[in-house]
Amino acid sequence: MTSARAEFTPHMEHYTFVLEDQPYIGYFQYGGEKTPVHSTDRHGFRVTPGPGGERATVGDDRPEGPVRVLAGSSAVFGVGATGDAATISARLWNAYAPRLPWVNFAGQSHNSVQELMLFTLFQHELPEVEEIVLLSGVNNLVLSRLPQEQQGRHGAFFDCGPAPDVIPPTEQRVSHATELTLRHLTGWKRFADGLGAKLTFALQPLAPWVREEPLPREKALFDELDEVSNFRRFHNDISTMRVGRSYAEGLAFGCGELGVPFVDMNVALGEVAGPEDWLFIDRVHCTDLGYDLVARQLADRLELS
Repeated sequence: MTSARAEFTPHMEHYTFVLEDQPYIGYFQYGGEKTPVHSTDRHGFRVTPGPGGERATVGDDRPEGPVRVLAGSSAVFGVGATGDAATISARLWNAYAPRLPWVNFAGQSHNSVQELMLFTLFQHELPEVEEIVLLSGVNNLVLSRLPQEQQGRHGAFFDCGPAPDVIPPTEQRVSHATELTLRHLTGWKRFADGLGAKLTFALQPLAPWVREEPLPREKALFDELDEVSNFRRFHNDISTMRVGRSYAEGLAFGCGELGVPFVDMNVALGEVAGPEDWLFIDRVHCTDLGYDLVARQLADRLELS
Protein backbone atom coordinates (compact mmCIF):
# COMPACT_ATOMS: atom_id res chain seq x y z
CA MET A 1 0.00 0.00 0.00
CA THR A 2 1.39 3.39 -1.03
CA SER A 3 1.84 5.80 1.85
CA ALA A 4 0.10 9.17 1.79
CA ARG A 5 3.47 10.89 1.87
CA ALA A 6 4.74 8.93 -1.14
CA GLU A 7 1.50 9.49 -3.04
CA PHE A 8 0.86 13.17 -2.34
CA THR A 9 4.31 14.62 -1.59
CA PRO A 10 7.00 12.54 -3.34
CA HIS A 11 9.25 15.60 -3.59
CA MET A 12 9.68 15.54 0.20
CA GLU A 13 12.34 12.84 -0.17
CA HIS A 14 14.66 15.64 -1.27
CA TYR A 15 14.19 17.53 2.01
CA THR A 16 16.47 15.30 4.05
CA PHE A 17 16.79 17.60 7.10
CA VAL A 18 20.47 16.67 7.30
CA LEU A 19 22.11 19.85 8.57
CA GLU A 20 25.75 20.83 9.00
CA ASP A 21 27.12 21.49 12.49
CA GLN A 22 27.91 25.19 12.81
CA PRO A 23 29.44 27.24 15.64
CA TYR A 24 27.20 29.76 17.38
CA ILE A 25 23.97 28.72 15.62
CA GLY A 26 24.31 24.96 16.21
CA TYR A 27 23.41 23.74 12.73
CA PHE A 28 22.60 25.08 9.28
CA GLN A 29 21.97 24.00 5.70
CA TYR A 30 24.99 22.89 3.69
CA GLY A 31 26.34 25.42 1.21
CA GLY A 32 26.22 24.76 -2.51
CA GLU A 33 23.41 22.23 -2.37
CA LYS A 34 21.39 21.59 -5.51
CA THR A 35 18.58 19.04 -5.44
CA PRO A 36 15.54 18.68 -7.70
CA VAL A 37 13.57 20.90 -5.30
CA HIS A 38 15.98 23.33 -3.61
CA SER A 39 19.34 25.02 -3.98
CA THR A 40 21.53 26.94 -1.54
CA ASP A 41 24.27 29.54 -1.90
CA ARG A 42 27.82 29.10 -0.64
CA HIS A 43 26.74 29.73 2.96
CA GLY A 44 23.63 27.49 2.91
CA PHE A 45 20.91 30.12 2.39
CA ARG A 46 18.18 29.16 -0.08
CA VAL A 47 18.24 30.82 -3.47
CA THR A 48 15.34 33.11 -4.42
CA PRO A 49 14.83 33.18 -8.21
CA GLY A 50 13.60 36.46 -9.64
CA PRO A 51 11.13 37.43 -12.38
CA GLY A 52 13.80 37.99 -15.02
CA GLY A 53 15.94 34.96 -14.36
CA GLU A 54 18.09 36.76 -11.79
CA ARG A 55 18.71 35.34 -8.33
CA ALA A 56 18.93 36.78 -4.83
CA THR A 57 20.98 35.13 -2.12
CA VAL A 58 22.81 36.19 1.01
CA GLY A 59 26.23 35.00 -0.07
CA ASP A 60 26.21 34.88 -3.86
CA ASP A 61 24.59 36.93 -6.62
CA ARG A 62 21.72 39.36 -6.48
CA PRO A 63 20.66 42.50 -8.39
CA GLU A 64 22.22 45.84 -7.53
CA GLY A 65 20.52 48.05 -4.97
CA PRO A 66 18.51 47.54 -1.77
CA VAL A 67 16.75 44.32 -0.81
CA ARG A 68 14.00 43.06 1.42
CA VAL A 69 14.72 40.26 3.88
CA LEU A 70 12.33 37.45 4.81
CA ALA A 71 13.66 35.77 7.95
CA GLY A 72 12.57 32.78 9.98
CA SER A 73 12.96 29.02 10.16
CA SER A 74 12.00 26.05 7.99
CA ALA A 75 8.72 27.50 6.71
CA VAL A 76 10.59 30.54 5.40
CA PHE A 77 13.28 28.23 3.99
CA GLY A 78 10.37 26.64 2.14
CA VAL A 79 10.30 23.05 3.31
CA GLY A 80 7.46 21.47 1.36
CA ALA A 81 7.78 23.69 -1.72
CA THR A 82 8.27 21.81 -4.97
CA GLY A 83 11.00 24.23 -6.05
CA ASP A 84 12.84 27.45 -5.20
CA ALA A 85 10.27 29.42 -7.21
CA ALA A 86 7.45 28.26 -4.88
CA THR A 87 8.89 29.65 -1.63
CA ILE A 88 7.33 32.65 0.08
CA SER A 89 10.28 34.91 -0.78
CA ALA A 90 10.07 33.90 -4.45
CA ARG A 91 6.32 34.46 -4.64
CA LEU A 92 6.77 37.89 -3.08
CA TRP A 93 9.47 38.88 -5.55
CA ASN A 94 7.81 37.37 -8.60
CA ALA A 95 4.16 38.17 -7.97
CA TYR A 96 2.98 40.12 -4.96
CA ALA A 97 5.73 42.57 -3.91
CA PRO A 98 8.16 42.72 -6.85
CA ARG A 99 9.58 46.22 -6.40
CA LEU A 100 12.73 44.90 -4.67
CA PRO A 101 14.48 41.52 -4.51
CA TRP A 102 13.65 39.31 -1.54
CA VAL A 103 16.45 37.48 0.28
CA ASN A 104 15.59 34.20 2.03
CA PHE A 105 17.27 34.46 5.44
CA ALA A 106 16.14 31.20 7.05
CA GLY A 107 17.69 28.36 9.01
CA GLN A 108 15.80 25.10 9.40
CA SER A 109 14.79 24.13 12.95
CA HIS A 110 15.93 27.45 14.39
CA ASN A 111 14.40 29.05 17.46
CA SER A 112 14.17 32.81 17.92
CA VAL A 113 17.65 33.31 19.33
CA GLN A 114 19.19 31.25 16.51
CA GLU A 115 17.28 33.35 13.97
CA LEU A 116 18.66 36.53 15.54
CA MET A 117 22.17 35.10 15.81
CA LEU A 118 22.06 34.07 12.15
CA PHE A 119 21.31 37.64 11.15
CA THR A 120 24.06 38.90 13.43
CA LEU A 121 26.61 36.61 11.77
CA PHE A 122 25.68 37.31 8.14
CA GLN A 123 24.26 40.85 8.03
CA HIS A 124 27.62 42.07 6.71
CA GLU A 125 26.93 40.18 3.46
CA LEU A 126 23.82 42.22 2.71
CA PRO A 127 23.47 45.45 0.75
CA GLU A 128 21.10 48.15 1.95
CA VAL A 129 18.07 46.54 3.60
CA GLU A 130 14.80 48.39 3.19
CA GLU A 131 12.50 45.96 4.99
CA ILE A 132 12.71 42.91 7.27
CA VAL A 133 9.75 40.57 7.67
CA LEU A 134 10.25 38.00 10.44
CA LEU A 135 7.86 35.07 9.97
CA SER A 136 8.33 32.99 13.09
CA GLY A 137 6.98 31.95 16.49
CA VAL A 138 6.03 28.29 16.21
CA ASN A 139 9.38 26.70 17.11
CA ASN A 140 9.60 28.54 20.43
CA LEU A 141 6.21 27.16 21.41
CA VAL A 142 7.12 23.65 20.23
CA LEU A 143 10.36 23.76 22.25
CA SER A 144 8.53 24.99 25.35
CA ARG A 145 7.76 21.32 26.10
CA LEU A 146 11.34 20.84 27.35
CA PRO A 147 12.19 21.16 31.07
CA GLN A 148 13.93 24.15 32.61
CA GLU A 149 17.35 22.51 32.71
CA GLN A 150 17.24 22.28 28.91
CA GLN A 151 15.90 25.80 28.44
CA GLY A 152 19.00 27.55 29.74
CA ARG A 153 18.91 31.33 29.75
CA HIS A 154 17.82 31.83 26.17
CA GLY A 155 15.47 28.97 25.34
CA ALA A 156 15.84 25.37 24.27
CA PHE A 157 16.84 24.30 20.78
CA PHE A 158 16.12 21.16 18.83
CA ASP A 159 18.22 18.10 19.74
CA CYS A 160 19.41 19.67 22.99
CA GLY A 161 18.21 16.72 25.04
CA PRO A 162 15.74 13.85 25.35
CA ALA A 163 12.02 14.50 25.22
CA PRO A 164 10.42 14.75 28.66
CA ASP A 165 7.76 12.47 30.07
CA VAL A 166 5.89 15.36 31.70
CA ILE A 167 4.90 18.42 29.66
CA PRO A 168 4.56 21.86 31.32
CA PRO A 169 1.04 23.32 31.57
CA THR A 170 -0.23 24.93 28.38
CA GLU A 171 -0.42 28.43 29.86
CA GLN A 172 3.17 28.15 31.02
CA ARG A 173 4.27 27.04 27.57
CA VAL A 174 2.54 29.97 25.89
CA SER A 175 3.93 32.46 28.40
CA HIS A 176 7.47 31.14 28.03
CA ALA A 177 7.38 31.16 24.23
CA THR A 178 5.88 34.66 24.16
CA GLU A 179 8.57 36.06 26.46
CA LEU A 180 11.41 34.53 24.44
CA THR A 181 10.02 35.61 21.09
CA LEU A 182 9.52 39.20 22.22
CA ARG A 183 12.90 39.32 23.97
CA HIS A 184 14.69 38.40 20.78
CA LEU A 185 12.40 40.58 18.67
CA THR A 186 13.82 43.49 20.67
CA GLY A 187 17.22 42.63 19.18
CA TRP A 188 15.73 42.54 15.70
CA LYS A 189 14.19 45.97 16.30
CA ARG A 190 17.55 47.44 17.26
CA PHE A 191 19.14 45.93 14.16
CA ALA A 192 16.36 47.25 11.94
CA ASP A 193 16.53 50.73 13.46
CA GLY A 194 20.29 50.79 12.96
CA LEU A 195 19.89 49.74 9.32
CA GLY A 196 17.06 52.19 8.70
CA ALA A 197 14.81 49.26 7.78
CA LYS A 198 11.16 48.63 8.59
CA LEU A 199 10.57 45.52 10.73
CA THR A 200 7.37 43.45 10.87
CA PHE A 201 6.68 40.32 12.90
CA ALA A 202 4.30 37.75 11.42
CA LEU A 203 3.22 34.71 13.43
CA GLN A 204 3.73 31.79 11.08
CA PRO A 205 0.79 29.51 10.32
CA LEU A 206 0.25 26.19 12.07
CA ALA A 207 -2.36 23.91 10.53
CA PRO A 208 -4.71 23.59 13.56
CA TRP A 209 -4.52 27.36 14.11
CA VAL A 210 -5.73 28.02 10.56
CA ARG A 211 -8.71 25.66 10.52
CA GLU A 212 -9.91 23.24 13.15
CA GLU A 213 -10.39 20.28 10.83
CA PRO A 214 -7.78 19.34 8.21
CA LEU A 215 -8.74 18.23 4.73
CA PRO A 216 -8.81 14.44 4.22
CA ARG A 217 -5.50 14.60 2.36
CA GLU A 218 -3.90 16.68 5.13
CA LYS A 219 -5.24 14.31 7.79
CA ALA A 220 -3.78 11.31 5.97
CA LEU A 221 -0.38 13.02 5.88
CA PHE A 222 -0.56 14.13 9.52
CA ASP A 223 -1.61 10.66 10.69
CA GLU A 224 1.24 9.01 8.82
CA LEU A 225 3.78 11.42 10.32
CA ASP A 226 2.34 10.87 13.79
CA GLU A 227 3.21 7.19 13.50
CA VAL A 228 6.92 8.03 13.37
CA SER A 229 7.04 11.19 15.49
CA ASN A 230 5.74 12.45 18.82
CA PHE A 231 4.05 15.63 17.61
CA ARG A 232 0.55 14.64 18.67
CA ARG A 233 1.72 13.35 22.06
CA PHE A 234 3.86 16.38 22.90
CA HIS A 235 1.84 19.14 21.27
CA ASN A 236 -1.80 18.14 21.41
CA ASP A 237 -2.34 20.79 24.10
CA ILE A 238 -1.08 23.64 21.92
CA SER A 239 -2.69 22.37 18.71
CA THR A 240 -5.97 24.18 19.20
CA MET A 241 -7.41 27.36 17.76
CA ARG A 242 -7.82 28.75 21.29
CA VAL A 243 -4.13 28.39 22.10
CA GLY A 244 -3.10 29.82 18.75
CA ARG A 245 -5.21 32.92 19.30
CA SER A 246 -3.97 33.30 22.87
CA TYR A 247 -0.36 33.13 21.70
CA ALA A 248 -1.07 35.64 18.94
CA GLU A 249 -2.74 38.00 21.40
CA GLY A 250 0.31 38.04 23.67
CA LEU A 251 2.68 38.56 20.75
CA ALA A 252 0.51 41.32 19.30
CA PHE A 253 0.52 43.17 22.63
CA GLY A 254 4.29 42.89 22.94
CA CYS A 255 4.84 43.97 19.35
CA GLY A 256 2.68 47.00 20.03
CA GLU A 257 4.88 47.98 22.96
CA LEU A 258 7.98 47.62 20.77
CA GLY A 259 6.45 49.57 17.91
CA VAL A 260 6.68 46.57 15.56
CA PRO A 261 3.72 45.86 13.24
CA PHE A 262 2.20 42.42 13.86
CA VAL A 263 0.33 40.06 11.55
CA ASP A 264 -1.25 36.75 12.55
CA MET A 265 -0.85 34.68 9.40
CA ASN A 266 -3.19 32.03 10.82
CA VAL A 267 -6.12 34.42 10.70
CA ALA A 268 -4.97 35.85 7.38
CA LEU A 269 -4.63 32.42 5.77
CA GLY A 270 -7.90 31.19 7.22
CA GLU A 271 -9.78 34.13 5.74
CA VAL A 272 -8.60 33.59 2.15
CA ALA A 273 -8.22 29.81 1.89
CA GLY A 274 -11.06 27.97 0.20
CA PRO A 275 -12.66 24.99 1.94
CA GLU A 276 -10.94 22.56 -0.45
CA ASP A 277 -7.57 24.32 -0.66
CA TRP A 278 -4.75 21.95 0.28
CA LEU A 279 -2.52 24.13 2.45
CA PHE A 280 -0.24 21.89 4.55
CA ILE A 281 2.01 18.89 3.96
CA ASP A 282 2.52 18.63 7.71
CA ARG A 283 1.30 20.83 10.52
CA VAL A 284 4.13 23.37 10.13
CA HIS A 285 5.05 23.36 6.42
CA CYS A 286 2.88 24.37 3.49
CA THR A 287 2.15 23.23 -0.01
CA ASP A 288 2.96 25.48 -2.97
CA LEU A 289 -0.57 26.88 -2.73
CA GLY A 290 -0.21 27.48 1.00
CA TYR A 291 3.04 29.38 0.56
CA ASP A 292 1.56 31.37 -2.30
CA LEU A 293 -1.39 32.43 -0.15
CA VAL A 294 0.96 33.37 2.72
CA ALA A 295 2.98 35.56 0.34
CA ARG A 296 -0.15 37.22 -1.04
CA GLN A 297 -1.48 37.95 2.43
CA LEU A 298 1.85 39.34 3.62
CA ALA A 299 1.92 41.70 0.65
CA ASP A 300 -1.72 42.74 1.11
CA ARG A 301 -1.63 43.25 4.86
CA LEU A 302 1.75 44.98 4.91
CA GLU A 303 0.86 47.04 1.82
CA LEU A 304 3.98 45.89 0.01
CA SER A 305 4.50 46.74 -3.64
